Amino acid sequence: MMLFKTGLGYDVHAFEEGQKLILGGIEIPHSKGLKGHSDADVLLHAISDALLGAVALGDIGYHFPDTDPGYKGADSKVLLKKCYTLVREAGYRLGNVDATVVAESPKLSPYISDMRKSIAEVLDCDQKVVSVKATTSEKMGFVGREQGVAVMATVLVYSSQEG
Repeated sequence: MMLFKTGLGYDVHAFEEGQKLILGGIEIPHSKGLKGHSDADVLLHAISDALLGAVALGDIGYHFPDTDPGYKGADSKVLLKKCYTLVREAGYRLGNVDATVVAESPKLSPYISDMRKSIAEVLDCDQKVVSVKATTSEKMGFVGREQGVAVMATVLVYSSQEG
């Protein structure tokens, strides 16, 4: 019998001058980057939380606390890989990822394919099971005022174990 579980992840980061904008593991040209203890890749953080949540393993803040100087400037691709390793050790494999990035700027459509490819490489899966979409908040809220970026992600994981 196959066992399926879903996980939901949500993350936000504020823009900050002098930082690189990293989304989905790739650098995107923009006048500002995102503020965070790690590289602030809000997309990979949301996917990490979704993976961990699917199998009740907590969240990335639990596993990689921002109070730990060892994670200062950390590459979020490495953190995502570690999260997926925990999911695999719990007996699950990835079914699919679906994520929505909410940002007024920059326009992300030219980078979606590269983000999907990067995420698929980290998760060692076919790019066909990784969906990344981008939208705006229609000028409303902190995202609409171009103060930051928000991401929602969901994952499906599966196992043939009883559980």
